[in-house]
Amino acid sequence: MKQYEIWWASLPLPAGRRPVLLLSRNRSYGYLTKVAAAEVTTRIRGLPTEVPLGRNEGLQVRSVATLDNIRPVPVTALTERIGTLSNAKHRAVKRALGYAFEWDELISL
Repeated sequence: MKQYEIWWASLPLPAGRRPVLLLSRNRSYGYLTKVAAAEVTTRIRGLPTEVPLGRNEGLQVRSVATLDNIRPVPVTALTERIGTLSNAKHRAVKRALGYAFEWDELISL
């Protein structure tokens, strides 16, 4: 498991089984029981807090990581790696976080 990977997660309802984008720093996966993750959804609204995702990231349909919906996810709930993000998408995630938390210094990335 690494930061900026997309994994299938078995989450409590109503979320259920869905892809999530891992956000925790790489060193934390060896000892944390829960990690920070953004939900991935096919409901695309065009918000600045969304990062477009698709086949290049291992997803079968056009989706977005929504940085308005970050949650702790138990490592045991992560069942299968789907894909990973390019460096350009890393910047897009940081920018979307900037919008989500009103951290202006990240918006200009």
